[in-house]
Amino acid sequence: MDELTKKARRLRRDVIEEVYLSSAGHVGGDLSVMDILTVLYFGVMNVSPDNWTSPDRDRFFLSKGHCADALYMVLGEKGFFDKQEAIRTFSAYGSRFIGHPNTDVPGIEMNSGSLGHGLALGVGTALAAKMDGRNYRTYVVLGDGEMAEGSNYEAMMAASHYHLDNLCATVDLNRLQISGTTKEVMCSDDMGEKFRSFGWHVISVEDGNDCGQLLAAYREAASVKGRPTVLLAHTVKGRGVSFMEGNKSWHHGVMTEEQYRTAVRELEEVADHE
Repeated sequence: MDELTKKARRLRRDVIEEVYLSSAGHVGGDLSVMDILTVLYFGVMNVSPDNWTSPDRDRFFLSKGHCADALYMVLGEKGFFDKQEAIRTFSAYGSRFIGHPNTDVPGIEMNSGSLGHGLALGVGTALAAKMDGRNYRTYVVLGDGEMAEGSNYEAMMAASHYHLDNLCATVDLNRLQISGTTKEVMCSDDMGEKFRSFGWHVISVEDGNDCGQLLAAYREAASVKGRPTVLLAHTVKGRGVSFMEGNKSWHHGVMTEEQYRTAVRELEEVADHE
């Protein structure tokens, strides 16, 4: 558990470097989702560069694809490519590390980021596993602002109809999106009831930035039979950087040199005490 927490902290530091050098990215959501991605790739999923071509590998879709910057850091740490290449070239002209996941990057299953599509992709992939008699699991990470898209509800209905207990969705509930709070833009306070009404098993992760809580929730999800599972992970946008935490301005923002140095110092100070 401690190793997962420390790894997530180091990867946040990498994200800060990546987005500062590029003057691009969606740093607030990157920081809120980092613990989720770290636990999935280093504590839950059966996927690595060694089994990437295996039909039995687990599948992952980042539906909130604007947080590709965080995913690139995790995949680089996992060994799919040189992480420094992603840090140095993210969003640069001609780089394969563009602002949304794309299949030019090793470890990416499918282009994503057009919000509202990822869960449907996950449903189709999980259904294919059932039809082919394979045991791999499919994981999808969505943003809470993205849950305003109607296509998600069609996918939720289909997942339950086909009893896709090999499908696990996670909603990054940081309560903020580009134009304000989710409560102001499109209220999602009853999201758990929405999923339950479609027949899903719902797990509320009270601290979605706590690797221990996340790992326990994913283990519970793997034990559920006959229906899909969703984790509602209550996270903090901009987690780990004081001036970003809970601030909608950092959905997408460009750091000054002073802000960059402050962010690095805060993340490194916490790491030094771990």
